This record gives sequence, C-alpha cells and structure tokens, in this order.
Amino acid sequence: MMPSTTNPQLNRNGELTHLLSIEGLPRAVLENVLSTADAFAGVGDREVKKVPLLRGKSVFNLFFENSTRTRTTFEIAAKRLSADVINLNINASSTAKGESLLDTVDNLAAMQADLFVVRHASSGAPHLIASHLDRIGAHHIHVVNAGDGRHAHPTQGLLDMYTIRHYKKDFSQLTVAIVGDILHSRVARSDIHALTTLGCPEVRVIGPRTLLPAHVEGMGVKVFHDMAAGLRDVDVVIMLRLQNERMRGALLPSPQEFFKTYGLSPEKLAHAKPDAIVMHPGPMNRGVEIDSSVADGGQAVILPQVTFGIAVRMAVLSIVAGSGR
Repeated sequence: MMPSTTNPQLNRNGELTHLLSIEGLPRAVLENVLSTADAFAGVGDREVKKVPLLRGKSVFNLFFENSTRTRTTFEIAAKRLSADVINLNINASSTAKGESLLDTVDNLAAMQADLFVVRHASSGAPHLIASHLDRIGAHHIHVVNAGDGRHAHPTQGLLDMYTIRHYKKDFSQLTVAIVGDILHSRVARSDIHALTTLGCPEVRVIGPRTLLPAHVEGMGVKVFHDMAAGLRDVDVVIMLRLQNERMRGALLPSPQEFFKTYGLSPEKLAHAKPDAIVMHPGPMNRGVEIDSSVADGGQAVILPQVTFGIAVRMAVLSIVAGSGR
C-alpha cells in the first residue's frame, strides 16, 4: 500500500489510524477491515468472545447524540477486546454546563484516553477532534466516527459491506438499491462510497425528488423515482429510515403516502431478484419505510447486520489502536 500524506485517517505507512469517513479510503484498507472482522465473527470457526488486543487501553464513548444500538455494539466490541470502556452521557454533563467540545476533549485526553468513539449531530465533529489531537500532540489517541450529522457513518457502512459480502460473496457482479431518505442519511453516503470503492458496478438510489441530494449522480449512482423500475433485478435492497428529526419544511405529504409509494412491501420486493437480500440500518419504522412481513421475512438480513456490527467494530478498534502515528 502506498504511503499517504494527505488523508488524515492514514499514517505514513498508509495504515488506518482514525476512521472518520469511508470517502477517500483505499480499497485495500476497506478489505483489511472486512477480513479482520472475519476472525472476530468466527468465520469457519466459532465466534470469538474475548481477546486481549486492547488490554490496558481506555476507550471513551463520546455520544453527543442519542443512540442505543450503535453505542451498545461499540461497548460490546471494546469489552471483547479487553479494553476499559467509559460511556459518557455528554448531554447531561460538561457541555450542558457550557464547556466547548474541544475543552471536553482536552480534559479526557488528560485522563489517559487511548481511543474516542464519537457520535455528534454536527457534520465534521470527529474530523475536528482528530485535527485538534494532532495539534496538541496527543498522537496516541485515535478517533472513530460513530455518526456525524448528515455526513458519514463509516462503521455502519463497513458492517453493511460485511453483510453483503457474507451473503453475496463478491461485489463485482452486484446491483444494489438504496431506498428512501437519501438526503439526510449519513448511512447512504457511507454505503455509496464503500460500494463504489469495493467495485460494485451499479448502485441505485430510489426516492422522491425532495429526499435526494442535488447532483447525487456525481457520486456514481443511478437515480430512480419509481420503485418498480429501481428495484428491477437488484441483488441487494438497503432501506433507510425517514430522518424526521433532520427534516426542515414539508418534504413529504405524510408517512402513509410515503409508504404507499416508497415503502418496501412484498409486491414491490417481487421486482428484485428472487434471492435479493433486504437490509436496514435501524431503527425501523414499520409501516413507513418497510412492511412488517418483509422486515420479518426470509429475505431480510436486518438482525444479522446487528450481529456482524460487533465483529466489524472490533476489527476497526483493533486496527486503529494497533497503528502507529
């Protein structure tokens, strides 16, 4: 792998030292995370429950935005790697008293932190933290983005890629459709960057014009506004949650109308290939973006996504913590 001097996520040897975004990462880096996750998922063997790779390391979960699934899986992943895990309820602590984000980071760095897992409502917050750590000389502290605003959710993107690879083996022949609120979705952006980097030849986005970013075609995707056409002969369907908390103005007539046109029902899924898998990053709005009969049906791999997420996050934490800066 060629050394990188421009990507802040990579050290001089091209190794992953922060995970801030999938965008701009070389294919080899993504493939290394997926293959490392195989060992933690117990591919070909039983699942790994505990290893000492991060023994003596302190992992701080800094969640400035609410999350249950993501924070829990990061906590499980860090504990299985034998790290000391500190969960901070930021909204009820220092920042509520007026302390700035970087003041909080400075104080935690002084507590001998080794790794920050950061979730924040503002796009770019993990990048800001990583840059600040460099400026203050805290080169031993690594940053993993657990979701920032509309920007990126790289570990969700990687666990989605792991799930697709598990069921479909190879990206080079796949057609993947991402459906719903693309505009507000950091998961959609991470998935698109990961799929194109890993060689998926056709990525489609399906949704109403009001929920698609301007010039989204520039990301290398095909745009559809009709579900039947967009789902025709696809191998993978990734449904997205309506991000009501990030919407401004009347972007949709009603959830019921959205479901009628863009909700995944058995009738709409029938346009995909018979062996197509259905994914969802969660939490699901049943009856809004997905019908319960599909969510609980034989083509859904939504719960395996959650299980694989632990192995993928173990892989990310072990790789970044093991890289020198």
